[in-house]
Amino acid sequence: MKFTRYQQILLGCALMLGAGACADLDYNEITTNDEEWMYDSPIYGVEKLMNDVYAQLMNGFENNYNGALLASATDEASYALISSGIHSFYNGGWSANNPIADYWKNSYTAIHEANNFLEKLDKISLEDYIYSVTETTSYEELRARFELFPYEVRALRAYYYFELLRAYGDVPIVLSTLTVDEANNVERSSADDVVDFIVRECDAVAEFLPVSYRDEMSQQLGRTTRPFVKALKARTLLYAASPLLNPEGDVEKWKRAAEANKYVLDNAASWGVSMGTYAALWGNDSFTNREFIFAIAKTADNTFERQNYPVGVEGGKSGNCPTQSLVDQYEYQTGDNAGKTFGEVYPGSIDITASQPYAGLDPRFTMTVVKNGDLWPLNSNQQVEIQTYQGGFNASPKVNATPTGYYLRKYVDGNTDLTPNVNSKYRHAWILMRLAEFYLNYAECVYHITGNADDPGEYGMSANDAINVVRGRSDVKMPLFSGNPVDFLKRYERERLVEFAFEDHRFWDVRRWKKGSEYFADVKGAFLERRDDGHIIMTRVPGERKWDEKYNLFPIPYFELQINGKLYQNQGW
Repeated sequence: MKFTRYQQILLGCALMLGAGACADLDYNEITTNDEEWMYDSPIYGVEKLMNDVYAQLMNGFENNYNGALLASATDEASYALISSGIHSFYNGGWSANNPIADYWKNSYTAIHEANNFLEKLDKISLEDYIYSVTETTSYEELRARFELFPYEVRALRAYYYFELLRAYGDVPIVLSTLTVDEANNVERSSADDVVDFIVRECDAVAEFLPVSYRDEMSQQLGRTTRPFVKALKARTLLYAASPLLNPEGDVEKWKRAAEANKYVLDNAASWGVSMGTYAALWGNDSFTNREFIFAIAKTADNTFERQNYPVGVEGGKSGNCPTQSLVDQYEYQTGDNAGKTFGEVYPGSIDITASQPYAGLDPRFTMTVVKNGDLWPLNSNQQVEIQTYQGGFNASPKVNATPTGYYLRKYVDGNTDLTPNVNSKYRHAWILMRLAEFYLNYAECVYHITGNADDPGEYGMSANDAINVVRGRSDVKMPLFSGNPVDFLKRYERERLVEFAFEDHRFWDVRRWKKGSEYFADVKGAFLERRDDGHIIMTRVPGERKWDEKYNLFPIPYFELQINGKLYQNQGW
């Protein structure tokens, strides 16, 4: 049973901060069973209600913008379909009246569900299940699961507050269900207070949550764990130390963040978390990847492939197309150009037929981007040599063809066959947290403390050491960082871009660094033209993007300001 009607009531009431905030649930509107039944039937009631808190977790496979990932609102990609709302992030259409993203509503809906669940714990009774629950579930297993539920829910509530923090900065902290009047009078707490709340909650629940559920009686995937809350604490403190929320550059905030991220690294092995190959981050079995600290596993599907296979491939809609700006940031792995970027080596027009400029690039490029001449997708029924030059099989003037000269490979399962007689489907896992993030987080923190990429300070690992763990993975093996160059931060920011391409980090990283005008205002694509002699010439073309400093934080939805006079709008909106 899925409480879709319940969710509609929550959204319609704008429970946490809206005009119609509800003091309690009206179960008679949801089902013929009343509230007493819900709490006296744990398997069919309370557990389902708890799972609704999980259900609000956003992922790029489902919570996108008509197929567009947040990457397409950054310098990573452009979305081929003009109908997507993703374009509003940079074309002037974003406003308090058109807030685009649902982080406010989604997060406070989840927080209300969490608060409601925690307030009603005393109504849960398992006595009727002492001798038998179901044919497959024992009383001991049920009790063990229920003992973890409040800590899982508190961990999730802390995560939703992080989502609010990075989107809006100061936000109301609400820890109980509210009456209409209470909901319409809440005030925004400072970002520092929100950070402190998240950190306290993570510390409070960590010892009660298991390291993983592999050894638990109920071996369910995708539940909050001790590594999850420690990683959430570490990520939150990184954001708190970054320029957007730390304009004074308080080094103590960087120290707190360094300690929290180092804790994740020091304990990863004992948690069973370890670095693997880059190629294993997606694919049918990726949800079991040991590098993942938290991921949202989805059932077999081919929607993402339909959205991102090239035009010209049956069923393909182009979707999220990597930009030339992204490609320009990949470094060469070997040879005379090792360590230099594509953009540095080839800054102007390129005869890609004669020069073979893509040869020798960082292996992560090939695993992320589909370029002209690649054989794609992988399945034998649909595989073609991709042509992204003007007039090519996968290019303009075909409707919705790539606007950048490239197509997406990362997260796309090329084994998917979209021909009608096959229509194959594979599982996907959207990554929310993985170990590589915390190596790079730590590197950023320790560099801001020591000012020297080779200096480990008091933490035992330098910024270069941490970055090299990521660059040195077995199927990447990029030249290792060393020394303390004056452009270290720029190199570090490039490493994050390349490592986390299309994982939604870039959208938020550039905002917390307050570098939108540097990275997002001039996003280039590529125009490929095939000459009569068969040579293909690639020329960079600018993209039409706008950047305003107010974009660093989201606007508070206008509706919320109208019903609650104690809220105030973020600067510039």
